[in-house]
Amino acid sequence: MSVASTILVADDDRAIRTVLHQALGRQGHTVRSTGAAATLWQWVQEGEGQLVITDVVMPDENGLDLVPRIRKLRPDLRIIVMSAQSTLLTAVRATERGAFEYLPKPFDLNELISVVNRALSAPASSMPHVAAPPQEGERLPLIGRSPAMQEIYRALARLMSTDLTVMVTGESGAGKELVARALHDYGKRRKGPFVALNMAAIPRELIESELFGHERGAFTGAVQRSAGKFEQAAGGTLFLDEIGDMPPEAQTRLLRVLQEGEYMTVGGRTPIKANVRIVAATHRDLRRLIQQGLFREDLFYRLNVVPIRLPPLRERIDDIPELANHYLQAATADGLPAKVLSPEAMARLKQHRWPGNVRELVNLVRRLSALYSEEVIGVETIEAELADAMAALEQSPTPADVAAEISLADAVDRHLQSMFAAHGDRLPPDGMYDRVISEVERPLLSLALGATRGNQLRAARLLGLNRNTLRKKIKDLDVPVVRSPQVRRGG
Repeated sequence: MSVASTILVADDDRAIRTVLHQALGRQGHTVRSTGAAATLWQWVQEGEGQLVITDVVMPDENGLDLVPRIRKLRPDLRIIVMSAQSTLLTAVRATERGAFEYLPKPFDLNELISVVNRALSAPASSMPHVAAPPQEGERLPLIGRSPAMQEIYRALARLMSTDLTVMVTGESGAGKELVARALHDYGKRRKGPFVALNMAAIPRELIESELFGHERGAFTGAVQRSAGKFEQAAGGTLFLDEIGDMPPEAQTRLLRVLQEGEYMTVGGRTPIKANVRIVAATHRDLRRLIQQGLFREDLFYRLNVVPIRLPPLRERIDDIPELANHYLQAATADGLPAKVLSPEAMARLKQHRWPGNVRELVNLVRRLSALYSEEVIGVETIEAELADAMAALEQSPTPADVAAEISLADAVDRHLQSMFAAHGDRLPPDGMYDRVISEVERPLLSLALGATRGNQLRAARLLGLNRNTLRKKIKDLDVPVVRSPQVRRGG
């Protein structure tokens, strides 16, 4: 615990002030609280306090406007900003104006205490630099106020003033490129270009040329010099989407660029300084690809400096109404008829599993706007649309259908052939036997544990293994064990 300090609290809500008094008082801190920004500013001018906790919405002044004034007068004074306006823009504005941390309301008291202790013990060098805030009219790149998205906003706000490489993971359609654009649009490179390259959409023989450019005559068809994405993104951000689909030879070139900070065009002889911030993204499990010998481990650690996991839509269902309304308004702005959703229709959307994530929701909203004449969309229409979507999914080959047509031996054979083919004329990395065996063992153990609801004794019997052997394999292969809770029966 940090040394007891005087903490200045400014919040228009008396109940919040009381809670903070009690929580921080138990930590031994002295708390002075007010409901007015003017009183807080007077205390700061008089040299009071070692930490400020302020809400954004105050009766006499916006708390965000107070932050840079406090930092200018007392640069070493830590400021924690609270807000019920839980958006990315609020988090970014708080950080860029000099706040040490941003906390969305409602907050967990334990988290508040942790942030307070970090703020009081942080060295002066960790204080954020005050930067020009985003313009008021800027469009929010990310939508949602759920706890899952709040964590994303806070992480992004901390990264805006840095050039750290970021790895965004998440399912297809979850909005990974929006995260990359937010990092660029609100970051220190916002005046530079944002350049995106989807690795899965580029033929493998052209990826190096796309990334680094080529000189005239470098290969057949290269009739003139062409700038690559690194050169096009100079001074800005390079977004490498679906990085897990990058072929091995291009991985080696990219690793060298990250290590040395410079690159050469295909067919070139003069090194070019790399001046980009890299944000990579994938929906694939890169650690498993590393085990398979399909992704370089050293490149993974170079890219995974700051990992951000974007939650699927089913983990943030409370955001669905705000997302749906946002995209309905966007459709109207694009010239489609204005629509609203009935409460029952909105409730039905929240029950859907959304395998296509936000992209699926966007497509649904645009269909509703374009194809239906009624202004208020009812639950029957939503039911029909979702039923059609699920029917289309059901027509896709299921794992059972695939298993019926392809034996396990055939599937393994195809997988191994693709593994060898991915390395061209070279051999995969040594230790291939253990990697392949672990690939089969891990899903087998996971399925057995799932079928037995995490009961390791029953799973061991099912697999024909000794219980201690199963435990060791679970540990060695890092197999998650989820135990189903016992259902208590009332009586």
